[in-house]
Parts: sequence; structure tokens; C-alpha cells
Amino acid sequence: MSWFEKLIPSTIRTERSNKKGAVPEGLWNKCPNCSAILYNAELERNFSVCPKCEHHMRIPARIRLEMFLDEEGREEIAKHVRPVDPLKFKDSKKYKDRLTAAQKQTKENDALVVMKGQLHGQDIVAAAFGFDFMGGSMGSVVGEKFVRGVNKSLELHIPFIVFTASGGARMQESLFSLFQMAKTSAALSRLSAAGLPYISFMTDPTMGGVSASLAMLGDLNIAEPNALIGFAGPRVIEQTVREKLPEGFQRSEFLQEHGAIDMIIDRRQMRDKIASILSLLMAGRPAPIAVEDTSDKTETTEVNAVLQNSADAKTQASVINAD
Repeated sequence: MSWFEKLIPSTIRTERSNKKGAVPEGLWNKCPNCSAILYNAELERNFSVCPKCEHHMRIPARIRLEMFLDEEGREEIAKHVRPVDPLKFKDSKKYKDRLTAAQKQTKENDALVVMKGQLHGQDIVAAAFGFDFMGGSMGSVVGEKFVRGVNKSLELHIPFIVFTASGGARMQESLFSLFQMAKTSAALSRLSAAGLPYISFMTDPTMGGVSASLAMLGDLNIAEPNALIGFAGPRVIEQTVREKLPEGFQRSEFLQEHGAIDMIIDRRQMRDKIASILSLLMAGRPAPIAVEDTSDKTETTEVNAVLQNSADAKTQASVINAD
């Protein structure tokens, strides 16, 4: 007991609590660019863009789509498609354990979320990569969800938009992952044949096999400010060519200046600007073209041609032998 407490009459003595006021978690965030301490509620109102330096922070796939689409009428596509481990892959950790950990952390089945919804009343299908799920890597489930999203666009004759944030192909799925580059590109060719708009919106980072396939195939290739976009990373390139790269190399501003992308749009303006772009792209559009998957028919035709050539050769051989 302190000397001051001894002087206080017992009748007016108050009890002191040993409990200290705890600050709830998740109230504050730190900008990775300028290190400013930001109030999370304010940051969310600003679409996760730092109000101090305009840095566009990385956001989960589902939050991005909810931010982009109108509140009413959202419908998730291929929600229950889940990844498997066909190769029983193991590096420092089993692939299935990595999947389980990522699913527990993000509450998502895989790195891509696809939704059918509306943008200012215009029906669209939108897909978004989540970099928080194994670096947004593209595996077989990502490719399958992407194609199902394209198929929904073809079915309803509406535009398709993708927001990319990926480190590239998923190493743990080996060739199954690389197949998705061709699979997604083939699906987009059907979308193009149907005359439907495809907009690729690249966010930080968009690298590797994703940038080398679906991310750069848009009718319009758009990016967020200062997004890292490329195939190999800048450090790898510097070590290979043994030269110092230009300042801002592989950033969206550098790519726009050199004609690799069409425009840069601030996240806070993307809804209005993309809605305006879609209204122009869809205006005066001709009647929908029925596009069917002819891959099986093509394969059958090729097989029949081979069989026919073989039959003709046998007939000619029989004639020669008869002579």
C-alpha cells in the first residue's frame, strides 16, 4: 500500500482494477508502400487504397467481386469445384496440406472466384484471382472455373471480365497446371468468335503463366496503378541479362507507355469506367452467334480422314497386286 493510499479514508477508498483496456485487433493497418498507419474502416471506405500515397493494396478475390458487382443478383459459378492432388506432390510440405492450410486461411476452395451478376444493371460474368490462396497460382480448378465462367457468358451472351492477381502456374500440379494456359486460351477464342467482350483487369501482381495466357488476351487489357505485370520477375531478368533494368520496369505505367496494356484505372473508379466501356462495346452488337465446341467433331473428322486414306491405300495396293 502506498503512502497516498494510507491517507485516503477507508470510507471513500475505491477499488482499482488490474484489468487494462485492451485494444481490439483488426482496427489498424499499415500501408506497405508509405508505412502510414491507417484506420481499417476508413481504408475499406476507400476501396483498400491508401489515402496518403494512393497505393492499391492487395485484396481477396471475393471482396473484389463484391466491391465490383451490384449488390443484387450475384450468383457464384462452380462454387463446389475443389482441387485434388493427382501427383501426390511433396516438396518441403505435402501439396494436400498446403491446400488445406490455404482453404482454412482464406475460406475459399481455390484461388479463383467466379460470379454472374450485374454492373450498373448490365449483366456480366466476372472472375477474380486471390493472391492470398497459394499466391493466386493457376491449377486445374482455376482453369476449370475460368472455363465455366466463359461458358456462362456464352450461354447468356454477356461480357466476361477477369481480375488477375497471380504468381503464375501452380508448381505442385506440374503439367496439369500448364494445360490450363491452353485450356483458358481456347475458351477465350470461343468467346471472341461469339463477338462477346472480354476485359482483362490486371492487378498487383500478375506474373508467369497467367500473364502469358488469359491475362493478355483481353479485347481491352487494363491494369491498376503501379501493378507488377510480367512473366519472369525483374530480379531474375537482371541476373540473366546482367544489366540494370529501367526504373519502373514491368509496372503498369511502364507497360502502358510501351503499348503492352491499353489503360490504367484507379480502383475507386473502375465500376463507372468499366460500365461505360461495356455500354460502348455492347452497343449495336449483332445478333448472337451460336458457338459450339467442335473439338470432338474435329478429332473425329481427322480420324475418319486417316481411316479413309488408309482404305484408299489398301484398295490401290490390291489393284497393283491384281495387275
